[in-house]
Amino acid sequence: MLRAIAAVAALLVALCFATDAFAHASLVAAEPADGSVVAEAPKTLQLQFNESVTPAVVNLIDAAGQTRAVTVRAVDQSVVIVLPDDLPRGTQVVSYRVVSQDGHPVAGSLVFSIGVATANTARSNGGPFAILIWLARIGVYVGLFAGVGGTFFAVWIGQGSSGARVINGALAVGVAGAVASLGLQGLDLLDLPLGGLATSAPWTGALGTSLGPSLLIAIASMVIAGFAWRGPTRITAWALTVLAMAGVGLSLATSGHAATASPKSLTAPAMFLHGVAIAFWVGALAPLVVLALTSTGAVVPVLQRFSRLAVPVVGFLVLSGLGLAVIQLESFHALIDTRYGIILLVKLTLVTVLLGLAALNRYRLTPAVAADPGNTRPLIGSILIECVVVACILAVVAGWRFTPPPRVLAAAAQAPLAIHIHTEAAMAQVSISPGKVGSDDFVLQLMTGDFAALSAKEATLTLSLPERGIEPFERGATRGPDGSWHVRGVPLPLAGRWHMRIDALVTDFEKVTLEGDFDVR
Repeated sequence: MLRAIAAVAALLVALCFATDAFAHASLVAAEPADGSVVAEAPKTLQLQFNESVTPAVVNLIDAAGQTRAVTVRAVDQSVVIVLPDDLPRGTQVVSYRVVSQDGHPVAGSLVFSIGVATANTARSNGGPFAILIWLARIGVYVGLFAGVGGTFFAVWIGQGSSGARVINGALAVGVAGAVASLGLQGLDLLDLPLGGLATSAPWTGALGTSLGPSLLIAIASMVIAGFAWRGPTRITAWALTVLAMAGVGLSLATSGHAATASPKSLTAPAMFLHGVAIAFWVGALAPLVVLALTSTGAVVPVLQRFSRLAVPVVGFLVLSGLGLAVIQLESFHALIDTRYGIILLVKLTLVTVLLGLAALNRYRLTPAVAADPGNTRPLIGSILIECVVVACILAVVAGWRFTPPPRVLAAAAQAPLAIHIHTEAAMAQVSISPGKVGSDDFVLQLMTGDFAALSAKEATLTLSLPERGIEPFERGATRGPDGSWHVRGVPLPLAGRWHMRIDALVTDFEKVTLEGDFDVR
C-alpha cells in the first residue's frame, strides 16, 4: 500500500513539479500597427498590453537615423507615445521597455512608415546579455535550494555539519547570483550596456520592480542561513533555519507570473509552499553524500528521518505544483504548442529520471546500506547523479525567465483591440471586442484635447475596408452609464486593415470627426 501511494505521489510530482515562471506581459496591439504605412505623420503611437505596465525607456529612431526625444505616459493598459511633429518620410523605428505587473522588463520594437517604407533597424540587449541573466538566475536557485535547503537539512535532520563546505559555497553563489540578477534586471529595464552597472540607475530601477524586493528577501534568507551555522545554541540554529526557509518561499511568492497570476490568494501561497518543498528536497542531496562518505554508520538513521519528513512535504509539493501547473498551462495542448510547454516537457523528463533515482535509493540502496554500512558507494553514486539531474532542471527552469506561460498568451489572443485617435481638438480611446472576424462590440471613450470628457449629443461610427472593396457603412452609438458610447454587434466579415471614422455631434452646429485604422485578426 505504501509503495502504491509513493508511486502515485511520484507520478503527480512528475506532472506538477514546477517552479516559478518569470515571464512577460504581452503587446496586444499598436496604433499605428507594426509594419504599417500611413499617409501622414501620426501625432501619437499607442501600445496596448494585456495588463497594466509602467513605461521605462522608449527610443525613437526616425527615417534619417536620428534618435528623437518623445513624451511617454501610461493610460490604463496602454502606453501612449507623443511623437515629434517633424518626422521625415520613411520608416520609423520605436523600441520600448516597460515593467509588467510581475516586475520584469518587457522589451520590443516595432516599425511604421510615413508615406513609403525605407530600410532601418533597431537594436537592444540580447545574446550574451540574456545568457548572463540566465546564469544569474541559476545562481539564485542554487543558493535558495541547495544553500538554504542544505542548511535546514543539516540542522534539523542531519543534526551536524555534514556538507558545510558545499552548503556555504552554494550560499555564496546564491548571494552573488542575486546581486548580479538585481543589476542585470536594471540594465535590461533601462536598456543599458554592462558598463552601466557602475552607475546607480540600474540598481534604483530594479529595486522599483517587484523582482527587487524578491531578490532582497532571497539575499536576506541566504545570509540568515549562513549565520545559522554559528548560532550559539541549537534552538537558535533551528529558529534561524526556519526563518531562512520561510524566506525561500516568500522570495518566490513575491514576484513572477506564477505567483502573481489570479487568483493571487491561491497562487502566492502555492508558490510559497512549492519553493519550501523544493528546498527541502534539493537541500538534502549534498549533506547526504558527505555523510555517506565520512560517517557510514550515521547515514542510515538520517535517511530514515528524512524519509518520514518527506511524506508530508511531497504532499505539499504535489498540491501546490498541480495548482500552479493548471493555472499556467490552461490546456494540455499548451505542452506541445508553446515554448513554455516544451520547456516543461523537457523538465518533466528530467524529473522522471530524478524520481526513478529517488525510488532506487529508497527501496534498494538504503536497505543495502542498512545491511552493510560499509557499502555506501552505490548510494553515493546515485545521489551524485541526482545532483547532476537537479542542476539540469534548474538550468531548464531558468529559461522560463524569457518565456511567457500559455495563460498569458491566451489572454493576449483574447484581449480586445485598443485604438487611440488623437487630434488637437479631441481624441478617442476605442476598444474593439473581440477584435476578430465576426461580430464585434465597439466602446468609444471620447475626450477633449486635454483629456477631459467630451460632451456629445450623438456619436456615429463609420467603418470601411478599402483594400477589399468594402465601402463605408454607418452605425449609431448609444451612450452608456459610464459616459462611453457603445456600438454592439458590428459585422466585420474579413480580416485586414479597416478604416474607422467617429463623428461626434457636440452641438447642433459643431461636429468633431476622428479617423484612424485598425487591424482585424
